[in-house]
This record gives sequence, structure tokens and C-alpha cells, in this order.
Amino acid sequence: MYKILIVEDEEYIRKGLIYLLPWEKMDCCIAGEAANGEDGLKLIETTRPDIVISDIRMPGMDGLEMLECSMGQYDFEAVILSGYSDFEYARKGISLGVRDYITKPLDFDELQTCICKLTAERGRKKKDHLDLLRAQTILEAEAILDVAGFRNRTWSDPYTEKLASIVEENYEKKITLTDISRQLNISASYLNAKFKADTGYTFNSYLNRYRIVKAIQLLADGGCLVYEAAEKTGFYDYKYFIKVFKKYVGCTPFQFRSRRQG
Repeated sequence: MYKILIVEDEEYIRKGLIYLLPWEKMDCCIAGEAANGEDGLKLIETTRPDIVISDIRMPGMDGLEMLECSMGQYDFEAVILSGYSDFEYARKGISLGVRDYITKPLDFDELQTCICKLTAERGRKKKDHLDLLRAQTILEAEAILDVAGFRNRTWSDPYTEKLASIVEENYEKKITLTDISRQLNISASYLNAKFKADTGYTFNSYLNRYRIVKAIQLLADGGCLVYEAAEKTGFYDYKYFIKVFKKYVGCTPFQFRSRRQG
């Protein structure tokens, strides 16, 4: 849900904003309320709201001072409330980056429309950001694990090409070099030596790297739990999956997933 902070010195207006708008239907929740700019600034720092609705004229630090101190440091959209006589203040607010201003007496329908517009924009921005982050994460992971370089490469040894193809097509299944060697009627040690000479990796090392990249893709999508990512990439030993993931990525899959969601 999108977090809303309301900063308004007139209590009846502040409470009206809190209780008379259908926040839940707009996928919003009230993160806090303040009666002046000083308290509002503290709440911006602690609650990190998505949208701040603030009056302009308040005792002590006014709304514009509060926004001027915070908009460059924290990511939120601002809507200011003003009387008709405060137009110059409202114009200054817009120059600070305020997205909209609503004149008093408040038109709740107008405010609701404004909030819905801002949450929709933030939703699109967040999705675009996550899509970009996901693409960057996968590319970085492939580069670090040196898996992308194996695609569309011509190998000097046909066994290397065969093994790489088996990994790509069967990584989610149980694969052992011993089983493959039996199918090919050749010793496992010979196959491993050929593969390492051609790629620089042992077969098991490459298999784990490939599986971890696939796990990263699943976790980066955000719809896959850690144990599900392990199972879908051929890691049937859960503890071993976590160990291998941390070895290659530098953090546990739980830490990776929480960073993606944060």
C-alpha cells in the first residue's frame, strides 16, 4: 500500500482527511499525521511516505519550509493545501517539485482524483524500476558467473558442446557426470578433463553456476519463494542451494530476494 502523511495544523481538517477519504480503496494507508512542519519533517524521515499532503500556512515551520528541507532527500510526491490568497505560495511550492495543490475549502473528490493519479504514477515508476533492476541483476549475475559467454559458442571439443547442451536443457533435473558418461560410453574423468580444458570449469562448477543464474532469474521476478527457486533449478538439497548461492552471488537467496523487494 502507498503510505500517506498528512501535515495540517487545523485538527478538524486533518481528521477529516484521515477519516473521510476511502484510503484503503485507493490502496493507501495513513503513515502519520502532524500539526506543524517540524513534526512533519520528523515523520517524513521516519515513515518515508509515498505522498505528503501538507497545508502551507502553519505555526513555526510552514509547509513549504518542510518540503524544501525534505524533497531533495526523500522520494515522495507532495500535494499542498492552500487558501485562494496563498496562490503565490502555491506557485513556489510547484517550483520545489510539488505535484499539485488543492484550494480550501477542500473538494474531497478533487483530492481523491489527485491521489489516485499520483499512486498510479508511482506504481508505474516502481514497476519500471524493478524491471530495469531485474534486467541489470540478471546481466550482472551472468557476467559474474561467466554463463552468458557459453551461449552460441563454438567449442573445440564436441564433448564440451554436448555437456553444455545437456546442462541448458536439463538443469532443473538431477544431472551427474557419471550418468552422462555412461550414456556416452566414456569415462567421467575424461569428460571432466575435456570440459575443463575447453571452458576453464569443471562440469559440476559450470552446472552450479548455470543453475544459480536461473535461480536469480526466478527470484528477480519476485513471484518465487526461495525453496521453490531451489527446486526449480535442480537443487534438491535446500541447505546446499543456500551455500552455493552465497558462494557465487555474495549473499544468501533470502538477502537477495529482500533487496529486490525493498
